[in-house]
Formats: sequence, structure tokens, C-alpha cells
Amino acid sequence: MPVPYPVFVKRDLDGFFGLFVDNLVQLLLIVQLCGYCGIPGGSELMLSYILPGAAISILIGNVYYAIQAHFVARAAGRSDVTALPFGINTPSLLIYIYFVMIPVFERTNSGEMAWKAGMVACLGSGLIEFFGAFVAEPIRRRTPRAALLSTLAGIAIGFIAMKFTLEIFQRPLVGMLPLALILITYFSRVGFPLGLPGGLVAIVCGTACAWVLPHLLPESLSGPAMSASAVTSAWGERGFHHPHFAGRTLWAFFQEIAHNPHEWLGYVSVIIPMGLFNVLGSLQNIESAEAAGDRFPTAASLSVNGIATIAASLFGSCFPTTIYIGHPGWKALGARAGYSTLNGLIITLICLTGTVSLIRSVVPIEAGMPIVLWIGVIITAQAFQTTPREHAPAVALGLFPAIAAWGLTVVQGAFFACAAAGAALTMQSALTRNPNFDVNGFLLHGLLVMERGYIFTCMILAAIAAFLIDRKFYSAALWSLIAAAFAALGLTHAYQLKGNVVDFLFIFAEPAQGALAAHTFGIAVGYLLFAAVFAGFGWWVARRPRTDNSEQAAAKHDDALRPGDAPA
Repeated sequence: MPVPYPVFVKRDLDGFFGLFVDNLVQLLLIVQLCGYCGIPGGSELMLSYILPGAAISILIGNVYYAIQAHFVARAAGRSDVTALPFGINTPSLLIYIYFVMIPVFERTNSGEMAWKAGMVACLGSGLIEFFGAFVAEPIRRRTPRAALLSTLAGIAIGFIAMKFTLEIFQRPLVGMLPLALILITYFSRVGFPLGLPGGLVAIVCGTACAWVLPHLLPESLSGPAMSASAVTSAWGERGFHHPHFAGRTLWAFFQEIAHNPHEWLGYVSVIIPMGLFNVLGSLQNIESAEAAGDRFPTAASLSVNGIATIAASLFGSCFPTTIYIGHPGWKALGARAGYSTLNGLIITLICLTGTVSLIRSVVPIEAGMPIVLWIGVIITAQAFQTTPREHAPAVALGLFPAIAAWGLTVVQGAFFACAAAGAALTMQSALTRNPNFDVNGFLLHGLLVMERGYIFTCMILAAIAAFLIDRKFYSAALWSLIAAAFAALGLTHAYQLKGNVVDFLFIFAEPAQGALAAHTFGIAVGYLLFAAVFAGFGWWVARRPRTDNSEQAAAKHDDALRPGDAPA
């Protein structure tokens, strides 16, 4: 006799609030951060394309994964199957804004161009996610987990956790109470009275602080007051905004790119790695769900994830979707499939009615920052927790290029601020006068070299380190050859400056000469030396007598350090 599996159960409400708050924070971030790209919250691009496109992608995924849970429950004869959580991908959102859309806006001074570039990035990610669904497992088997997760950890530290930590402490009386509540919710895992979701409690308390404290304390302590006029203005933006197909705009933009490819090739080093990370991250979340007792088909789950992201781009959104972490948490809450369906419907309603700006005018962004901060912390922690313990140094090494990228962002922002104040000094002029120009001891040229294509560099350095730890010298040499090829082509380490604007220097796309090109070739030669040393050492170790005392001593030393560990 079939076991009943209801469309909605009471505990789906708990799961819904947690997932809804997370997705709501993403929407608030989109509205706020797109303003830096010349796309304000009340613009036609935002209301008629970006938000409706996001709504379509979220609805597709949430409804599919809810239906999938029903099929899995029926096949297994169970009533406790929990649907995979799904929503907008936070790392991709931030990376595409800061490393695709904002640079395009700064170069072209056009919000529309930034939007088109974001759609291309989203489409590229979706295609990688879709086709990657059928090859994800072999890729995962051949790439050390440390190499995959260290890059995300580096991004999480600088561009997620650090950024939003600064914003919380910039306005502490609004951000710190929600932070305390989020720490209780996700770190202590202690429930709130009446079973209230911690994320909802945090946002409500932060919103109350933002509206009440400015009337009780000086603005220097509480920050600016929330504006009733802003609420009124946002209320006027409400209305039904149906989705608009943006495929023709995308095609025209692709034709434009084809006529001037070298200005756009640099973003490949952002789009491809993020697409691969989305595939592998979703795969890991499917594995996490299986460990919690719910086994979902891998190819179908990942391909629908890609289809949802492709749909987002075709209807004007710039932001990929993903299978979220946290399935075991929703399952522990007692959520089943209804929480996923309800989340998709409510988020779609908000996006299509243009009420995201209204919510933003009522809810301060600082109230939701702690949730995003927690995501950054979890991503960083997972890089160390879910890799073999002996690979921790590889994860740490892979963080350096991403931290350098964050540091360059801060330094570049300071130079832009100086330029706005009328200073004649730019990064280009500083390095022209002194190639060893430093900022408080940190070499500016070194930051620029490490930042270009840093997502690739993070992965490569961590992979090399992981293979060396495992004494797989030929594999380390192969990754070094890949690194040399990327550097020689200009996909990593190569840059050119125009004032304070940093651009890629593609050796294959333009006959670049001079010191910068020579330095990039020098790095490529350095990677070739890596490969030669690793391969030579591998050859020597393979032919060394097995009774070598030094190797036996090293093995005993490893066993003493890692008692009981399985070999990687």
C-alpha cells in the first residue's frame, strides 16, 4: 500500500521561512549592488528583466525539486523525503557583479552594457551547469577537493564574509543584534520559542532596531533613520511586471563581442570556473542529501539546475541559481516538499509585483547581512572540514590569490577615491615611476599579477599542493603545465593598466610587448620549471630503492601525524 506524501505539512512552514529569508536576502543584494552597475532598483532593466528573470529561474527549480521529492518518496515508499533546497547562487551573484558587471560599467559607463555582460555570464554558467551534469562525477574524481573548495573559500573570506562583516560593524546597532541571533541559530543550533525560524527573527529584530533606535539615539550611534518617504516612493513602483524575453538582445550582444573579442575574453576566467564550481557544489549538496537519507538522481538534478540558470539569462537575469547547502537542516526541521513550492511561489510574486524595492525600503540590508556572512563562514569552513585533513595546507595555499584579489579591490578603490578628490597619482603612473611601488609594504605589481585570473590560480596552486602532499608528482607536473599554458595565453597573471582601470593582457589576442608581457612569460617559464622539477623528482622517487631509510622515516612520520587517516 502506497505511503501518503502530502503536498504540504505543518513543518514545511519552518523550512519555508528559512529558505525564503535566504532568497530574500539575495534579492535585496541584487537591488542594492546593481546600483553600483548603473542599474537602480526602480529602473526598467531591474523591474522588467532582472527580477522577473530571477523569478522564472527560482520557480522552475523549486517546483521541479518539489515534484522530484514526490517521485522519490513514492518510489521509496516513504513519507519523510525532503526536497532539495534551491535558490540564487550567492558566490556567483557577488563575483559576477564585482568582476563582470562593475568592470564593464566602469569601462563603458553604461548600465545596459553591464546588464548584457551579466546575462552572458549567467548564460555561460547555465550551459556549463547543464552539460556538466553529465560529466560532473569524472571531473570531481580527477580534481582534488582542496583545489575546488579553496577557491570558494578565498572568495568567501574576502568578498562575502569580510565585506558584510565590515558593513555590520559600520552600523552596529542595526547589524549586531541580528548577527547574535544568527550565531545562535546556526552555530548553537538552539531553537527559538514557538518554533520561530532564526533567520526571520533576526531580520525582524534588525528592522525594528533600524526604525526605532534613530529616534532614541544620535545618528552617529544608530546610523541614518529609515525613511517613510522612501517607503512611499517604493510603494509607487509596485505593479505587475511580466517577464520579457531577452534572447534577441543576448544574440545581438554576442555579435558585438565577436567584432571585439579581446575586450571580453578576460571574463572567461570568471565565468568558466564559477560554472564549474556551481556544478561541483551542487553535486556535493546532492551527496549531502543522500547522506541524510534522501537519494536523488544526479544527472536530472544538476541538469534542471542548469536549465533554470539558462532560463534566467534568456529572460534578463544576470544571476545563476543553484542547489543550496543545508538539506540536512531542512530535513531536521521536518520540511518535506511544500516548503520548496511555497518558496518558489512567494519569491515569484515579489519579483513580478515590483515589491523588492518596497521590502528594501522597510527592511535594512544590514538586518539580512548576518545570514550572508554565515554563508561565507560555512563555505570557508567546509573547505577545511570536507577535504582530507592532510590537504589543509593545500586549501590554505589556494586562498592566497583570492585574498590578493580582495586586497587589490581595496587598494584600487582607494586610488579611485584619490582620483575623485583631484589627485594626479594613479596605479599606472605609480608603477611607471617605480615598478616596486608598494602600499604599506604590499607590492602593487604583485597584487595585480596575483589578481588576474585568480580563480584559476587558486585552483591550480591548491591542486599542485594536494598532489604533492599525496606524492603524486606527475599529476602535480601536469597541473603546472596547465598553469604555464594559462599564463602564456594571458588568462592568468597578465594585466594592463589605463589609469586606475585594470584589464587583461591577452598575448594571443594582441601582439603585446614590453615589460608586462615579458613578466607574464617569466611566470609561465616558472611554471614550466615547476613541471620539470616535479616530473624529475617523480622519476627519481619511482626508481629509488624501496628500502630507502629516508622514505621509511617519512612514512612513519606521516603515520604518527595522521593516525587512522585513510590515504587520499
